[in-house]
Amino acid sequence: MKKHLLHPTPPAAPTVDWTRSLDEAIDALAEPMVELRRRMHAQPDPSGFEQDTSQHLYGLLGDEGFEVRIGPEGRGVLADLGNGETPRVAIRADIDALRIQDQKSAPYRSQRPGVMHACGHDAHSAIVYGALVALRRLADDGRLPWPVDLRGVFQPSEETALGAAEMVASGALDGVQAIIALHVDPTRPAGKVAIRPGALTANCDSMRLVISGQGGHAARPHESKDPIAAAAQLISTLYQFVPRATDSHDAVVVTIGQIHGGENPNVIPESVELSGTLRTQSQRVRQATIAHIRQLAHGIGEVSGTSISVNFDAGTAGVQNDPRITRLICDAAIEVVGEENLEEIERPSMGSEDFAVYLDHVPGAMFRLGCGMASGGGPLHTPRFDVDERALPVGAKVLARTAVRLAAPADDG
Repeated sequence: MKKHLLHPTPPAAPTVDWTRSLDEAIDALAEPMVELRRRMHAQPDPSGFEQDTSQHLYGLLGDEGFEVRIGPEGRGVLADLGNGETPRVAIRADIDALRIQDQKSAPYRSQRPGVMHACGHDAHSAIVYGALVALRRLADDGRLPWPVDLRGVFQPSEETALGAAEMVASGALDGVQAIIALHVDPTRPAGKVAIRPGALTANCDSMRLVISGQGGHAARPHESKDPIAAAAQLISTLYQFVPRATDSHDAVVVTIGQIHGGENPNVIPESVELSGTLRTQSQRVRQATIAHIRQLAHGIGEVSGTSISVNFDAGTAGVQNDPRITRLICDAAIEVVGEENLEEIERPSMGSEDFAVYLDHVPGAMFRLGCGMASGGGPLHTPRFDVDERALPVGAKVLARTAVRLAAPADDG
């Protein structure tokens, strides 16, 4: 980490005792954290169907003495510690899995066909669980430096960018003054932490294009208005001309991830539907790109004789890390892994995170936690993704330290 960027502040001497106790408590929870992560990995729930995972977390946290509530439709969990008399700090995890077939041979590989934790949400949940339980135990023993009011937010449907809004609507941020979170990063080894003040992720909008033509026999395409031919031309045009119309200093990514059209190999269908995403880092580029995509679709429709409708769903804004909370995370990370293992994220990711929804209401910050394996594993959202589980206590220690300092009384903060 460049020293001029955040100028980490060494902790005062009195904090050593509670941080040592906190580390010991989290180290003692390493095995339960691994067990929770592996249980979730073996029994993943896809977005929108997280009832089993929610019930399991509800039971674990209730047994640890937290005041627990289930989220809407039995999905998601809120776990509270404290009486609300001090500033409440939320620590957020996500619990949903992706519809990807697990190709690992590990004993904890997914037992549910076509569903796996390929984005590390199982690790996020285990880490937040460890941080919360350790803080609870220290609070019960009177070993925290001041009262800490906590809320664990275990949200569903992060992958569909719906869960954060659902949890906010159900009261997840009631009384909350700040929120923190992390995301595992397989490009960095365990023991590394990475952070970036300000913009961390991109805006992400869902895109749906419906190409309506005239069906016909595959042997006589001249009698039809072929929507598949138009779809092929449209995809090629978007991929070629959206970047060419964008300043090279402005990041923009258009991706088509789904194509639906046709039922028979010898029939030209009536319509084709394309679905994808648009990712940008500024509202100016976002609006200009949306207008350009509409223009390109209209042109392809004209030359192909088809009608192309273009619809964008207002998606997820980019995560904007609060400078003060980012500074506290940096200080905590330096205590845990050392300044030499704290890295600066040079530029925002083009990925999206609905953690941004919480930041529309309260200040917060998210950091990256190295989890790369020396052998095996794979990138995020791939069938062989895995994590080095030595990262779990590291993440819990950084989150827990940050939460305590965010809860500090005004004259001690």
